Amino acid sequence: MARGGIARLLATLLFFLLLATPLADGASEAETGLAQGASEAAAPDAGADTQQQHLLPRPLVIELPSSRAEDEDEPGADAVPPDVRCASWRLAAEANNLAPWRAVPPECAPHVRDYVTGVAYRSDLDLVARESAAYARAAAPLGADGRDAWVFDVDETLLSNLPYYAEHGYGAELFDHHKFDEWVERGEAAAIPSSLKLYNEVRELGFKTFLLTGRSEGHRGVTVDNLNKQGFHDWEKLVLRAAGDRKKTATVYKSEKRKEMEQEGYRILGNSGDQWSDLLGSSMGARSFKLPNPMYYIP
Repeated sequence: MARGGIARLLATLLFFLLLATPLADGASEAETGLAQGASEAAAPDAGADTQQQHLLPRPLVIELPSSRAEDEDEPGADAVPPDVRCASWRLAAEANNLAPWRAVPPECAPHVRDYVTGVAYRSDLDLVARESAAYARAAAPLGADGRDAWVFDVDETLLSNLPYYAEHGYGAELFDHHKFDEWVERGEAAAIPSSLKLYNEVRELGFKTFLLTGRSEGHRGVTVDNLNKQGFHDWEKLVLRAAGDRKKTATVYKSEKRKEMEQEGYRILGNSGDQWSDLLGSSMGARSFKLPNPMYYIP
């Protein structure tokens, strides 16, 4: 057999031997590439004494940014743009993944301002309303007893208090009950357009609407006037905090009031609110819809 033929035969045997032998842990890149490049040694014109190993590139490895950031040459969390960090904070707030918080972080106040005064907030509100309406149409009351109900929160659900929060840092200031009560007494909160449309459609579908708010009973008159001026009419009941409810958390207070509705024979099929405390607890209803609100948190 010619010298070139022997070389090709030996190279081929070496190639299959390497394929059949597991690589030891920690094998070098050159050793790994030997199995990949050995077939090159069998090229017809290659001499045994001039063989060269042609190592293939390493396999493509896609790493998460978090793992790369641990490298000293990679930027860490401090290099993430502030707007991105604040968008992450807002997402965590909406998902109720934060510990109870009292105010928007100062560095995120501009982000929250831009969000609630821009198209993204309106788009998010519109999306929640569309999904709520689609569910309401599918769950429209079929019985004739008139006991299928939908519960709505008021502030940042039906009515917007953005003018007040614009004067108080869009949530960056600690909440002041007295100042907010003064704003409520002005009766100038505007309707959230998508919520007004949803409210009217829910009523037309045959649901009884209940308005369950954390406002105090002393604000009943101005709240009724404000709601009527903005186009909200013909609710079954407007429920406000009585003196005995003042020390209760919103979750406890609203759970108790929904329980009373059920005890009166109503079936809560839908519940809309901007706070998790509007939606969680007991007597939650068949379906709940969370409206966006990164400006404040009510437990």
